[in-house]
Amino acid sequence: MKRIVTHIKTSFGEVTIEGDTPQEILNILENIPENFLEKISDFVTSKLVPSGAQLKGIVEPTTEGPVIVTRENLTHYEAVGLILYASDDRKNTAAQVQKLLESSGIKSMVPARLNEMTKRGQVFKPDPAKPEFKLTIQGEKWVEDEIISKLRGKMS
Repeated sequence: MKRIVTHIKTSFGEVTIEGDTPQEILNILENIPENFLEKISDFVTSKLVPSGAQLKGIVEPTTEGPVIVTRENLTHYEAVGLILYASDDRKNTAAQVQKLLESSGIKSMVPARLNEMTKRGQVFKPDPAKPEFKLTIQGEKWVEDEIISKLRGKMS
């Protein structure tokens, strides 16, 4: 007999459950603890979102990358900074940052913002031959001390 595979889409990805019979799938689902998906979501978020600051309610991880979910008004610089801060190794390409900001509902001229942020010492290009920008230590402190703390203050 063929195995039955069930895919359940969640906010953080997909959960796959397999069984030999429909009843086996139902039994597995019935035995899942009440807050199972919430616990997994929190676990995934804690692994994907940098531990330096809790970004829950501000930035959420997606399969494409971090997306800004706060409804607070942000400057374009702050939005770019948050996306870079929540990205792997605190770096990303201008094109990817632009895409993630658009997914967040924010329209911005990202290359121009990154150029200004480079002049301010908030970002740099680790490898001039690659199109990636990375937050400087000063840029990380700016995101943590000014942007995140400002947003946390408004959210509490």
